[in-house]
Amino acid sequence: MQTLLTPADLAARHGWRTALAVGAHPDDLDFGAAATLAGLTAAGVRVVQCIVTDGDAGGFDSEGPEAMTARRHAEQRAAAAVLGIDQVRFLGERDGFLEPNHRVQKALVRVMRQVRPDVVLSLHPERDWERMQRSHPDHLACGEAVVRAAYPAVENPYAFPELLRDEGLEAFRIRHLLLYAAPRARVDTAVDVTGLEEAKIRALDAHLSQHPDVEGMRSFVRRQMRDEFALAGGRGDGSAESFHLVEVNGADTIAGF
Repeated sequence: MQTLLTPADLAARHGWRTALAVGAHPDDLDFGAAATLAGLTAAGVRVVQCIVTDGDAGGFDSEGPEAMTARRHAEQRAAAAVLGIDQVRFLGERDGFLEPNHRVQKALVRVMRQVRPDVVLSLHPERDWERMQRSHPDHLACGEAVVRAAYPAVENPYAFPELLRDEGLEAFRIRHLLLYAAPRARVDTAVDVTGLEEAKIRALDAHLSQHPDVEGMRSFVRRQMRDEFALAGGRGDGSAESFHLVEVNGADTIAGF
């Protein structure tokens, strides 16, 4: 059974005041969670975006990787601004070659300890066999790296101790993961984003380098949001984005199993 709540109600239910939203590439967050992020910022939640790769292998022209990186950074900042987000961090990994290794985990732990979010949005680490495009290898690697960083690394002072020694970044506990692009069997939370559809579309429109068929993209995204609303049991016309909500640390969480 899915939960169907507005972004504001979801944040209030779980006490979220700060969110870190992670994507493997520029535009991942906008396809997977832009309307939810717009609703969270409107509700007063502080949102920081983190993009793990530069998206340098994307696009449909021959500008070259350096020019494409600059363009995609600018596109992501423009998309974030549409959603009310003014902080976008780029980790600079190479598009198409992402691995959930210790270097990437350390970079994510650093950002998590800097931002200290209550909830981390990220791509799901499990493959969706029904729609392979959701499961780009970079997506899976990003999701796995985020999960490993969120538990146990970010809360373990002995993991990457140089972050505390050299940068003063103390360990802390993350409450929740909110994972998008999840396999259908894992989806348990649908966010009612009715009225926020155009913010999502405007954010996606910012990624001009990625859309050879802008109208086709818009139609697909609107249809997808309507379908998610219906699958979640919504009544009438509405839109939703779907997630797998994971409690990392709750009131009864203890160390170990």
